[in-house]
Amino acid sequence: MTDQAVDPDGAELSAHPATTDRFLGRGRELKELRADIARAGLDTLSGRKAPRARVLLIAGRPGSGRTRLAEELVRLVADRYPDGVLRARLSEPGGTPVPVEQAARDLLAGLGLPAPAGAAEEELAAALRAALTGRRMLLLLDDAAGADQVDALLPDAPDCLVVAVSQGPLTGIADVRPCTLGGLDTKSALELLTGYTGSVRITVDPRSAESLVEGCQGHPAALVLAGGWLAARPQAAVSDLAKRLHTETEAGADATPLSRVFRLVYEQLPSPAARTLRLLCLAPAGLVDPHTASALAGCSVDAARTTLDDLVALGLLRAVASPLPQYEVPGCLHPLLRALAESQERPAELQLARARMLERTVRLLQSCRAITETDSPQAREKLSGLPPALRFPTPRAAADWLRIRRPALLASARLAVADGELDTLARRLMSQLVRALAAHVGTQAAAPDLYGVHGLVLDVAERRGLPREKAAALLNLGDLDAQTGRTREALARYRAALDAGREANDPYATGRAMESVGGAYQELGDHDRAADWFGRALADRLARGEHPEAARLYGRIGTAHTYAGRYGEALRNWRAALAGYRRSGDVAASARALSEIARVQEYAGRPEESLRTCLEAVEWARRAEDVRLQAAVQLRLADTLDRLGDPAAARLHRAAAERMLGEKPPEDDARPEQAANACEIRTASSED
Repeated sequence: MTDQAVDPDGAELSAHPATTDRFLGRGRELKELRADIARAGLDTLSGRKAPRARVLLIAGRPGSGRTRLAEELVRLVADRYPDGVLRARLSEPGGTPVPVEQAARDLLAGLGLPAPAGAAEEELAAALRAALTGRRMLLLLDDAAGADQVDALLPDAPDCLVVAVSQGPLTGIADVRPCTLGGLDTKSALELLTGYTGSVRITVDPRSAESLVEGCQGHPAALVLAGGWLAARPQAAVSDLAKRLHTETEAGADATPLSRVFRLVYEQLPSPAARTLRLLCLAPAGLVDPHTASALAGCSVDAARTTLDDLVALGLLRAVASPLPQYEVPGCLHPLLRALAESQERPAELQLARARMLERTVRLLQSCRAITETDSPQAREKLSGLPPALRFPTPRAAADWLRIRRPALLASARLAVADGELDTLARRLMSQLVRALAAHVGTQAAAPDLYGVHGLVLDVAERRGLPREKAAALLNLGDLDAQTGRTREALARYRAALDAGREANDPYATGRAMESVGGAYQELGDHDRAADWFGRALADRLARGEHPEAARLYGRIGTAHTYAGRYGEALRNWRAALAGYRRSGDVAASARALSEIARVQEYAGRPEESLRTCLEAVEWARRAEDVRLQAAVQLRLADTLDRLGDPAAARLHRAAAERMLGEKPPEDDARPEQAANACEIRTASSED
């Protein structure tokens, strides 16, 4: 059974055969933190009830073990908070702050509560505070970039406790109890080293071991790297590393213990591994898989995975517990890797490595989406053209990859536009990410992520003055608003998209925006404005000779008039739609148009005409060879017959529809021919 190493940034590293997962040292800090939970606050001393949750701050440099201490504190006091523990990480390994809205969304998800897609930061933070009211919970907010992040997520619930981890003070939050970390005590530091080296090398030369601890200043991340270096060299004595570190200390007085040990470890790496390591600073969100490393370094996927596993053994990477191989760059090493990359790689090489990585991501997303389209010859051809390493064996495997890599994929989208440009590669990445999420997750479930992707495009388009791209982003965001029930927000975005489309002189964007404005008014129940905007879009399509699209818009105008009770106008527009569909040879659309005409005729109090139109619709649906459409028309016909007082014929048509849909009829084993004959008899008798 393998143990796990102490994470240089506080959590646990991946399995290493000779390390320990015991929490080491920090007894004094734990005692003080636990006492601070019970200590009276300023409000209590002044006789007022505390309005918000108490905040304990664990401050220290990255790699000081601050997260590990926070987790140990949470473990010790969790039983005092019966409603559970929530966790959120507020910075990426590279130091980029996580947006408050994303952190609030993650915390709400931890509570099992839905967060409104597209909601702004204030709305989500308010929803989180409301959800925590009356609860007794513990929140661990890790890697806070500043007080603003913590303050926005702070519960208005005095029975809750917030444990925040940050590099510096949280100025502006009242009554914060800080605990600032230094190095580990010598005994705990030696135990940490022993987990890597075994006890023999420590006990035979305790002075050198203590010298090594002193050279690392008890810094946990530095000790982990020192332990990894010794574990990789079973024949080396502890004194060898202690002497090397002493030399490094004399040569670079301004360097930190972590940077000195890191340089020793880095300089002993083979050249390909060293290059791979320094390029990992480009990994989105600090998350790496073999494909990412392969693309960055320009090597095979198998070679990349071997290198990544070797780096984990040295404490330079952390293996993430996951069904797929995935690794994380420790946040404390990220600035060191970036400095190496910038000093040892030409800017053009870094740009090329970044482009290779994003291109690999695009191709994986294409493969991920294409495997869901097994009925499409084009998708099958595209899949067969991909290298075997980029193919997924099953749709389930593709969905698992998308779920596990989601944080890195979203960070890839942010990286693609980080320089403020929307080049071809960035556009392709955004497009493929949106399509893969829609294919595997669904637009509704993926809406929060899709808002973020389209929001990135909108931000760049506004900053760079790109009206065409701005119109496209606003249309996509408006569609998300419409699909998630935020119709008024959708209407505002569609109107803004119309302005941007006109500025760009983009006929597609303007036409699409006008139709979308009409759809939003339709959803809001303003059918007059809906018909007006559909009419504007229709005039635009007719002017460009787009007759199939014009036919569809005639139908939308007809629907608006139907809802408004203007049945004459509705019939005229639906008949115009039918004429357009017939001219273009769209049999299925013609059948649907006839069905809608029959509906309007019925609403207008002309049931006999409705019956005849329904029969014509049935015939067109048969010609279209669309079984579901035939069933839908049969059911409309059955409803019409019920209203005409012919339940027997209605039952026959309903049974025929159920048979088409693969359902067993509840009664009467009817066939479509019998139903049609019954209608013919009914129509003939009506005419007589």
